[in-house]
Amino acid sequence: MRAIEMARAHASFTTTVEIECENLDMVREAVEAGADIIMFDNMTHDDMAAAIELIDGRAKTECSGNVDASNIRALADLGVDYISSGALTHSAPILDLSLKHLRLLDGK
Repeated sequence: MRAIEMARAHASFTTTVEIECENLDMVREAVEAGADIIMFDNMTHDDMAAAIELIDGRAKTECSGNVDASNIRALADLGVDYISSGALTHSAPILDLSLKHLRLLDGK
């Protein structure tokens, strides 16, 4: 993958390269290119299991997309290294921290 080569050419040797993949063809390409972490984005449980087998320890793995309390155990049981869940922030209520109503204490 040319993108990984370019990232490594311009980044520090300590930089971790993570590639987001949506299918097994993308996973295959990412592992062959030497990605450090391969993220499975909205992939099925069966496809993630196949991807982990394909990677065979050559990269760390992360699953993301549609992760919540109802399916996190099944995802963890796959053996992925990391699990990302936007459900934690997507469901949080909004808190407006703007300063548009800020007034000086002396009333001026």
